[in-house]
Amino acid sequence: MSDMNHQRRAVVLFSGGLDSTTCLAKAKADGYVCYALSFDYGQRHTAELEAARRHVAENEWIADHKCVRLDFDGMGGSALTDDGIDVPESPSEGIPSTYVPARNTVFLSVALGWAEVLGAEAIYIGVNAVDYSGYPDCRPEFIDAFQKLAGFATKAAVETGERVQISTPLMHLSKGEIVSLGTSLEVDYARTVSCYQADAEGRACGVCDACRLRADGFADAGFADPTIYRE
Repeated sequence: MSDMNHQRRAVVLFSGGLDSTTCLAKAKADGYVCYALSFDYGQRHTAELEAARRHVAENEWIADHKCVRLDFDGMGGSALTDDGIDVPESPSEGIPSTYVPARNTVFLSVALGWAEVLGAEAIYIGVNAVDYSGYPDCRPEFIDAFQKLAGFATKAAVETGERVQISTPLMHLSKGEIVSLGTSLEVDYARTVSCYQADAEGRACGVCDACRLRADGFADAGFADPTIYRE
């Protein structure tokens, strides 16, 4: 039996952005063999996914990487998937148009299925309730509810009581604290893409909510912003 079978495994939701890359590094630091899970759900650009693929290719410690295709673009309802809805360039009240309906519910459900197949102990997701955009599926209440669901949804949970832990190491960190954590874990943020409307080369717009939060995070952490901007 290989050493891999003796090690703890974790599925990590991995978009190629700042938060998910930090989360992946944290899962590794926590001693898990990491299985990265990305989604091509019809988002406006694929620059973030390309960043994810490059990261996986450059890090041999990632045991496997899957990119699952979902047809969220066919549903619409979000500025990230619907060309008829503009990406906002200033903060807005309430839940912004960049919210993708039920996205994290779907993502975690797929991750739970893969975790069961792998015999993984944990699912890591980089949701955050401090410096975030107001998405309802990034809140602790949502994660607690999904954790309860996971306790009833798998064969292992029913037959042996073994439950996959939904791990959210970034939940209560500011964006600056996330940058500091990732830097301590040797994350190369120059290779990540966070912008909602990055171009084909991965260059950021500098004006969307994701760009604003990212820039503020580097400023608060006291590190130079390595983001490549279009202007």
